[in-house]
Parts: sequence; structure tokens; C-alpha cells
Amino acid sequence: MEQILFTALLSLSLAVFGYSCYRRLALVAVGREDQRFDQPLVRFKEMLVYAFGQKRVISRPFGLNHGVIFWSFLVLALANGEFLIAGVLPGVSFSLLPEPLHRGLLFIFDCCSIATLIAVGVAAVRRVVNPPFEEARTFEAFFILSMIATLMLAYLGMNGAEIALGQKSPEGMPVSSLAAAFLLHLPLAGQLPQLPGVLWWIHALALLGFMNFLPYSKHMHILTAIPNVYLRRLGKSNTQEREEFSEGNSFGANSVDRLSWKDLLDSLSCTECGRCQNVCPAATTGKKLNPREVMHSIKENLLENGRALEKVRGDAVGEAYISLIGEGSTGGASEAALWSCTSCGACMEVCPAFIEHLPKIVKMRRHLVQMEAKFPEELLNLFENMEQRSNPWGMAPSERSKWSSQLTLRPFQAEETEYLLFVGCSGAFDARNKQVTVALTRVLDAAGVSYGVLGKEEKCCGESVRRLGNEYLFDVMAKEMVQQFRAKGVRKVITQCPHCYSTLKNDLRQYGLELEVLHHSELIKDLIGGGALKLEATAGEFGKVVFHDSCYLGRHNGVYDAPREVIREATGRAVTELGRNRDEAFCCGAGGGRMWLEEHEGTPINRNRVKEALAHNPGTICVSCPFCMTMFEDGIKEQQGSGVQVKDLAEVVAMGLKQA
Repeated sequence: MEQILFTALLSLSLAVFGYSCYRRLALVAVGREDQRFDQPLVRFKEMLVYAFGQKRVISRPFGLNHGVIFWSFLVLALANGEFLIAGVLPGVSFSLLPEPLHRGLLFIFDCCSIATLIAVGVAAVRRVVNPPFEEARTFEAFFILSMIATLMLAYLGMNGAEIALGQKSPEGMPVSSLAAAFLLHLPLAGQLPQLPGVLWWIHALALLGFMNFLPYSKHMHILTAIPNVYLRRLGKSNTQEREEFSEGNSFGANSVDRLSWKDLLDSLSCTECGRCQNVCPAATTGKKLNPREVMHSIKENLLENGRALEKVRGDAVGEAYISLIGEGSTGGASEAALWSCTSCGACMEVCPAFIEHLPKIVKMRRHLVQMEAKFPEELLNLFENMEQRSNPWGMAPSERSKWSSQLTLRPFQAEETEYLLFVGCSGAFDARNKQVTVALTRVLDAAGVSYGVLGKEEKCCGESVRRLGNEYLFDVMAKEMVQQFRAKGVRKVITQCPHCYSTLKNDLRQYGLELEVLHHSELIKDLIGGGALKLEATAGEFGKVVFHDSCYLGRHNGVYDAPREVIREATGRAVTELGRNRDEAFCCGAGGGRMWLEEHEGTPINRNRVKEALAHNPGTICVSCPFCMTMFEDGIKEQQGSGVQVKDLAEVVAMGLKQA
């Protein structure tokens, strides 16, 4: 009778589970197309490393605890599979295997069960004592942990009771044997014969209940995170998708059907671990933006609107649907939160499930800018200046070459000049960064590099307007730049600005232009290594040097070693590393177009980073980006009498040329 009852219960549970998963996962199809099935072998390898290997998870100290639960669950899936099959067909079990193999499996199951139980206990204590974020103490979290603990206790107790009754051999089951000894010493030992059956049903109900609760909880990621890692964006997420500008099109995303199906799968794959918000410059300095909440709200919006949107495909989304942008549990993010993003990419760098937060934020910004003309007032002048004069300050094009008025520079000429020195707007117009440009030309001249400039013909790369959501303006600027570069025969480019570097190297590929782009740190490293550039150590000029990683040079493009090697060669000393460095570096606060916006909430991001740098008592803070230069100089001015200088690495190298 119990066998019939369990068979019926299992059949019903599997049907409900399958239907629930289908209902949730079918909503992903509401999203737009996204090509994520290329390079299957590469994707499979990445999935093994990051999903099954838990590489990002265990990179944090507490991640090892999650790794234990995950890996044990993979192993115990075999034990639970046997449990379910044996409940329907009692004669089918691992006992049919050769005895050594059977005993080996029992030993592994025993060890994994106690390891999971301990890890669950540690996780529960952490949730109480030191949660990853304040909102982590939820009923759902503790309920899931209690369900897992129940499964482990029921499994070990069931085996222990059978060993105590002599129904099962203790060989190869050390933990269950201890459970058997414990049970034999209980005052209720006389009830032992009934215990295996009771614990069997507790295990069965807990297992089926856990399985059917998954699709309705954040632990849906157990089913979606692994395929989400497989479908991740290969390489760095350092560009944004293009839009097609034609009459009648809508732009950006104001509803979930305007996002891609991968965006929606991301929302279902979020583990809500809180790692993204813990590294987000906006979230950690008191801004409204929280990457974790953005993903959660997209999921809630999808669940709220998904069924209706399945029936109304395309652009015909009526006002009745809850907007993706707005306050509340089903709004993807408030407008203030969207404008707080610095596009640093730290959230994506730490996410174990490879969720791509930044592209979604940019898509929502695009809707606000291009469909509703709703953006911070400061950006009005920026957009107009970019459109009319191709620079953020609205300076006349003739002013662009004045930084070189005391120098003898030649214009770039195809077939005669090897490199185009792309000066950039900051390098041409900003008083402080003009000094960096001059220092860079001194270094290039000393090394005998063949280079030329565009002078007043140079145009802004448009990186800021693209990240701010004005894709139409960027599209116009990019096409003009591509046409200009092709006409002039530009193939190799040197930049001092990581934002220009990333745009020329990555974004322009979408327009069919392949360039060899070098950040000045990369070129100088090669020049020193090749013997073309001779330097004398100048450590005394700079004192202790701390180095700040630019987000767009480092996280977005993977350039970490070149600037450090250049500084070491130029000063004779290795840089002093900040606590948050390389792929964990903290943003200066200027990315994502924030360079042109004031901070009205919380603590200024640059102040946070400057304090971290000053804690090392440096003589010099070295940067490799014009935006970082501005943010650090502004932050240093707030520290009265700090006496710390901010230098670009090109300036550090140029100092070594004095006696060369």
C-alpha cells in the first residue's frame, strides 16, 4: 500500500514540478533574440570551470562552504535518485552493484551527507550573525536550509536505525554507524523498529517538497545557473549591442519583452548572494542603485507581466503593463538608481552565475533618453556639445590642437606614419590632462616611435554618450569616425584614455572597423622591453607609489600588468597595491558618464577611493586614465595638506627621461 501511495505521490510531484518549471522558464521566450550558442566547446569548458568547478564561488572565503553544499548535492543526487526509484521498484538499488563499488558509494554518500549538514549549519549561523547583506535574513533562506538539514538528518537517521536493527551492515558507513550507536542509547530505543519507516517518509516528503518549492523560490538558480554560465557572454562584456534606427522602432527597454531572453534568464538565475552589491561603487557609497535588487525586480516584473506579454509580442505593449523602470517591487530600477551606475563592471566580475547587470541598465537608460527624453539636467549640455562640436565642453574644434602649440607634431599620414596618437577630449582640452599628453609625446619621441595626430580633425569617441543611453548620437559619431579612419588609412592607434581605448578597440568592431589599439601603458612596456626606451630609476621623485586600476583598462579589457611593469621600470620600485586592486579594484566614480554628473546621494565615490589610497601614506598616486586623474585630483583637494601628488604613468616615465 505504501508503495502505491508513494508512486502516486511521486508521479503527482514530478508532474507539478515539470509544469512549474515550464511555466517559469517559458517566460524567458518573451525576451528578444540573443545569439548565445556559438563556440559550444569553449562554452562547455567554461561551464565545467565556473559552474561545476565553482571557481568564482570559492574565490571568496565563505564560498567554500557553498561549494561543499553544491558538490555534495551533485553526489547525493545519485543517492536521491536511487531513493525515488527504490520507492517505486523496491528491488532496484545500488545493492545490485558489485560489493566493493556499493560500499564505496555508501561511504561517499555518508561523508557527503555529514559535510552538507555541517555546511548548512555554518550557513545558518552566518545568516544570523554576519549575513552577506541585511535583507539576507529571510524566511525563505532559513526554510531552504532547514529542508536540506532535514534531508540529511533523515538519510543518516534512516541508515543508522537500520544498522541498529541489524538490517544493514555498518561497513563503509562511519557516520550512519555513529547515528546507530546514538539511537541505541536513547530512552525510546524500544520504538526503534518503527523509526526506519518514519524517517523514510520524512525524507520522501522533504525531498518532494523541496523539489516543488524550487521553481517558486530564489533557489530556482539550482536549475538555471548552470545553463546560464554556459550561455554567458564569452570574453569581456566591454561593449553594448547596437540598435537599428528606423521609423516606428522603439529603443531601449521599458518592459521585460524589450530585454533579451538571456537578460530574462539572468533574472531567474540570480542567487541573491549579495556579492554584486558589496562591490558596487554606487551601492557601497549610499546611492539607490543595488545590482542585486535590479535583477530581483526584473524577475518580479517578468512574473507579473509575463503571461500577458506572451500574448502581445513585439512593440505593442500597452500602458496597463507595469513599467520596468520605476519604484516598487516590480520596477526594474528607479531612475535615480539607473543614473548612479558607473559602468565599472565590478558586479559582473564577481557574479558566480555570470549575470550581466550593466547591459540591462544601459538598455533602461536608452529608453529614458531616446523615448522619453528624461535624463539629468546636466546631460543636456553634454549631449548638445557632443552633437554640435564633438567634445563634452563644447569647445571649438580649432581649440583641439592647442595643447601642442609648443611642440612640433606632424599630422597622421597613411603609409608614412605607423601610429595615430588619438589624444582624446580630456587630453586635448582639460588643463591637467594636457600635461599628460605632452609627457606622452616626449616618451614617444625619445623612443623614436612613428606617430601622427589628427589635430582639429579629431572627434570624440562617444564612449560616455553610449553608456549614458544616447545610442542614436553614438551611432552617428561612430559612423563618422569609422569613415574618417578609413579615409585616412588608420590601422594602429595609441590612446592614453582607457575609455577611448575600449571604444576604438571594441565598439567600432560593430561598425566593421578592426584596429590595433594600444593603451600607452602597453606601448611603453613594449618599448622598454625592446630596448627602444632607456630610463633611469626616479624613485626619489615620487616616494611610495600606489597604483589605481582603471575599470575600463583593467576589468573591461584585462590590462593589469603593463602599467605596473612600466612604473616598476620607471621608478625602480614595485607599486604599492591598494586593498582593492586588479579585477577587484574600486571605481573612481567617473565611468558610465558619471564624469559629467554631480553626486547628490551618499558619499562621493572618489572620496571613498582617495581615502583608501591615502591610508597607505603614498608620495604619489599613479593613474592611467584622464577620468581617474580628475577624480583623484578633486578628491585630494578635499584632504587639506595631504601633500600627495597624482601622476599619470606617462608623466612618471617622462621624468625618467630627464637624465636619459
